[in-house]
Amino acid sequence: MGEQPIFSTRAHVFQIDPSTKKNWVPTSKHSVTVSYFYDSTRTVYRIISLDGSKAIINSTITPNMSFTKTSHKFGQWADSRANTVYGLGFSSEAHLSKFADKFAEFKEAARLAKERSQELTSSPSQRKPVSCFPRLKESAMGDLQSPVTPESINGTDERVTPDAAFNTEINAVLFPHSSTSISKHWEAELAALKGNNAKLTAALLESTANVKQWKQQLAAYQDEAERLHKRVTELECVSGQTAGVKTQKTELNQTIEELEAELKAREEELEKLKQEVEEASQLQAQRNSLTQKLQETELRNVELECQLLDLEQSLENRRLERESFRRSLRSLLELLDRKIFQLTELRDSLTKLMESDSS
Repeated sequence: MGEQPIFSTRAHVFQIDPSTKKNWVPTSKHSVTVSYFYDSTRTVYRIISLDGSKAIINSTITPNMSFTKTSHKFGQWADSRANTVYGLGFSSEAHLSKFADKFAEFKEAARLAKERSQELTSSPSQRKPVSCFPRLKESAMGDLQSPVTPESINGTDERVTPDAAFNTEINAVLFPHSSTSISKHWEAELAALKGNNAKLTAALLESTANVKQWKQQLAAYQDEAERLHKRVTELECVSGQTAGVKTQKTELNQTIEELEAELKAREEELEKLKQEVEEASQLQAQRNSLTQKLQETELRNVELECQLLDLEQSLENRRLERESFRRSLRSLLELLDRKIFQLTELRDSLTKLMESDSS
């Protein structure tokens, strides 16, 4: 059977910065499909995610791995073979819990498969036919799909699509007026400009072809006019011109005038085409500007996502610090209570002693 997908979900993918080992670096601009794969021939489980044709996650699950939830929508695990730490941002806590449960399940299956392989290796004389495919839960087996391809991982038939919800939550937390609306506005204007630019480009190509044809006709007309002028000059120089020659001269002059009028009309059309070409160049410049602004907006969105993750981590650290401070405060209050109680007992003892001395 080879390698088959057994569970898929969608999430934002991050990797730890190799230089600082602290900050998260996004490896995808938007949420992508993250899938568990099982290789029945080698009894190996892998986590794979593709961004287009590029593999941004290729992690083999081993019994020593552990998946850690660092917040209610973010989890991470370390891959010693790849020498990195992967992080996944989900659209909801339910998707994170489901992914973590599958991680634990397949990790246990990998451990059992390793133990079975060691037992078979250590006791070759007692080897019995054993199925290499471990038992999986019905929910995981129900998710079997086609072999791994970019289409099967990032295709249109996806089970979970948290991209929009996750981006909406990020923008709602950081800024009330999200940059996503600005990005959509620029995308709409860019799409309109692309349509206009396509129409102008088609018209420009057609006009360019007509201009070339007109230039060829113009050159032919000029050659014909020059030839006719020469012919008229030759006829004028010939003595004893007949009435027929004069009539021919008149017709030639009329033809020349018609050709000159047509030439003038062609020149006006060429001028109009030049203006249209200049307008198309201006639209192309506007399109390039809008494209650059859209790219800047996308980069800003990525930066905001990183800032949100840092804020979540900072809030978690502050919560832990507050809890530690509260525990310390409770301990101090308990100590004060004991000291106050001891002082009260001492006071009572002194009072009794003074009363006994006075009596």
